Amino acid sequence: MIILHIETSTNVCSIALSEGTTCIFSKSNDDGMNHATLLSPFIAEASDFIKSRNKKIDAIAVSSGPGSYTGLRIGVSTAKGLCYGLDIPLIAISTLEIMAIQALSKVEKDQNALFCPMIDARRMEVYTAIYNSKGEIQKEISAEIINEDSYSEYLENQTVYFFGNGSDKCKETITHPNARFIPNIVPLAENMIELAKKSFDTQKFEDVAYFEPFYLKEFQATTPKKM
Repeated sequence: MIILHIETSTNVCSIALSEGTTCIFSKSNDDGMNHATLLSPFIAEASDFIKSRNKKIDAIAVSSGPGSYTGLRIGVSTAKGLCYGLDIPLIAISTLEIMAIQALSKVEKDQNALFCPMIDARRMEVYTAIYNSKGEIQKEISAEIINEDSYSEYLENQTVYFFGNGSDKCKETITHPNARFIPNIVPLAENMIELAKKSFDTQKFEDVAYFEPFYLKEFQATTPKKM
């Protein structure tokens, strides 16, 4: 089973090829929002690589957001076009879940810890979710205004790891002793592999014609929301 993974939800553009749970090819660039220029050449390199092994791509996995409108539009439209052209299924993976998988690999195992990826929105606003130490979602994706009371009900009882480009602006606000911040966590295609394989094995595919990603939208709350 060969899956091509596409991640373009932030300023990093990345792709990867997996065979089973093994990454056999990857390419990334973090120089900025150059996805329109970079993505097609990256995919062409991946295609040449897989052809040299006399194999074919069985599915496309794409990051589904939340994330940049421009980045996601480029990644998803490219993924859809490939699925149509190759007549293969489309798999969508949450950007926040991709980040959580990377964060889990960077800390010592703590069965009671929680993991909170954050995508920057504006001012003190973030898009976020909460995962446990097994990577299982504990709080669904939501838009939040961060204040000094955010996550207090979690932090009183356990360690919470915060990461992603939205967490940088929260360090001076979330000051509880149980709060931990993991630097340099960005969504990458190679961290989609296990999640995409699970979706492929369970036949959890998207409707290529109607699938739309989770674009960052204008924040609607008028008062801070306590978590």
